[in-house]
Amino acid sequence: MTKNKVVQNKITNFKIGDITVGEDFLLIAGPCSIEGYEMASASAKATKGSGANIFRGGSFKPRTSPYSFQGLQQEALEILLRLKQELNLVVITEIMDPRLINSSLDFIDIIQIGSRSMHNFPLLKEVGMIDKPVLLKRGFQATIEEWVHSAEYIYKEGNSKIILCERGIRTFETYTRNTLDLSAVPIMQKLTGLPVIVDPAHATGRKDLIPSMCKAAIAAGADGLMVEVHPTPDTALSDPEQQLNFAEFDSLMQELIPIINFFRKN
Repeated sequence: MTKNKVVQNKITNFKIGDITVGEDFLLIAGPCSIEGYEMASASAKATKGSGANIFRGGSFKPRTSPYSFQGLQQEALEILLRLKQELNLVVITEIMDPRLINSSLDFIDIIQIGSRSMHNFPLLKEVGMIDKPVLLKRGFQATIEEWVHSAEYIYKEGNSKIILCERGIRTFETYTRNTLDLSAVPIMQKLTGLPVIVDPAHATGRKDLIPSMCKAAIAAGADGLMVEVHPTPDTALSDPEQQLNFAEFDSLMQELIPIINFFRKN
């Protein structure tokens, strides 16, 4: 593998609000897409109440079809800011266009680089030049080495506040949406020293598999999880089949917290 310069074999801790990334387990939860203030507010209150420490909500949605719901965009950013202020939240959303980075900084705490944007090198360079944490998702067809190099693009520009996210890769298997590569968790931690979280929703595309994959991710040493939660998943404007409702998420969190505490202490 090509030699990399990302902080090798050294966990870099940094603060986001009251959270210390690299020490605290990241529990990121919220709807795939922000569909309006009321649903986002209900989701934020429910996920925080169940133990999540970061609220996620899609603003600009990269969709395979140009006719699918593309997100509320600027309106969604304004909703996230309002919720951040009202509920004292740490919030994350995906930004796809380098031209939108600077205008989005005041609305969110963490910039997400989605799977489709992992190879958007102008975008990676742009987020590398700002003092804002970046969550870099693995491309769904990316190798480990390609993922490392994408992190390098951010790090090379001066931003070391990077969180990596394994979210499944495309293989010949079609029973699940993607194939969750849990071996990537310890591999990327060893190669980069950066925190690595897991997104089981996009990895499997099935809500019934989320609990078991969350537990497996924790056992594999993941530094956090990202789970999609919606008030009424069946009516969601994007990815209804992989979002938990509030009761399901609360039940999951009751199962996960003792497991997280056990593995984080051992």
